[in-house]
Amino acid sequence: MSPARYAVIGHPVAHSLSPRIHAAFGRQAGIALDYTAIDAEPERFDAVLADFAAQGGRGANITLPHKAYAATICQHLSERARRAGAVNTLIRTATGWEGDNTDGAGLVRDLTERHGQDLRGRRTLLIGAGGAARGVAPALLDAGVADLYIVNRNGAHADALADALGEPDRVHPRYLSDVGTLGVFDLVINATSAARGGTPLDLPGGLFAPRGDAVDLSYGEAAIGFLSWARASGADKAIDGLGMLVEQAAESFQRWHGVRPETDPVYAMLREHDDVLVTAD
Repeated sequence: MSPARYAVIGHPVAHSLSPRIHAAFGRQAGIALDYTAIDAEPERFDAVLADFAAQGGRGANITLPHKAYAATICQHLSERARRAGAVNTLIRTATGWEGDNTDGAGLVRDLTERHGQDLRGRRTLLIGAGGAARGVAPALLDAGVADLYIVNRNGAHADALADALGEPDRVHPRYLSDVGTLGVFDLVINATSAARGGTPLDLPGGLFAPRGDAVDLSYGEAAIGFLSWARASGADKAIDGLGMLVEQAAESFQRWHGVRPETDPVYAMLREHDDVLVTAD
């Protein structure tokens, strides 16, 4: 009997660490699975997903640039996927695809449990309003951050995310160009893929409060520019997205298999081989 099929679907996706992560989780749990990376350009996403399902696909992780679109093709959304308006985990059911979003839970678990962060009451800047930002914003609010400022080059996208979150007293959309006028922050999170596209963020100094921290949802080469800027600008800690990647993968694995794997050994394995850390899922 062939192992069940799973995949990560994105464009580009050859760099993805998800196959390695899920293979390690499967070995740890004694579960045989076939997890591969599938490249799908946006116009081919529906056809690629249909072909994956026809070949017995049971579940998929969805990465850039498909997270928001994936939410629109699901027959059912989990509460956290509905709040995010974005999906990073698909579960095959008898009636079609169920969509979930494990990004926010993965980020909060990494920051609080691995890095010892207390998110309560922290004035937070979230840079970006796409699928990655949508995935983490609800979880940050649930974890107790204070004011959440969402900045984006396209102000309409920041407005849309703020409206979707439905907490106008806490959530404040702004243009990225206005970021220097917003004061200082306890936590600055980069949820853009700007570095991946070769367009560095143009951020001013002076954004960090004393002991303020920086987080990039990317990892490896894609996180270097932002985290270097953060250190030079006085950030107390500069954290990349590798831990979040492992933690969100564990949440997906649990949805599919009913078992939550141990993440620390897998995180340590990847961190020992920094040469494989190329860009973000």
